[in-house]
Amino acid sequence: MRVSASMESLWRYIESLSLSERNRQWLAGKLLENPDPQHTLGEPQEEYISKEEVLAKIDAGLKDMKAGRSKTYDEFMRDWDEEV
Repeated sequence: MRVSASMESLWRYIESLSLSERNRQWLAGKLLENPDPQHTLGEPQEEYISKEEVLAKIDAGLKDMKAGRSKTYDEFMRDWDEEV
């Protein structure tokens, strides 16, 4: 019962987010990942990020945007290229 209530709460939180279609697809992919290597289709996953971590990062990003701490597209892509 308690797990069901927390899952409902999580779902309501996800639905309350204002996400672009690209972000929705990314989140859907993350939510569908299976962290159990015995049930992974194909190659084992190299890295796993929990749903809680994903939601925490989304929340932190939204707070940064509201506080004016955001990057231009060019700055973001430059940082992205450096990380990859």
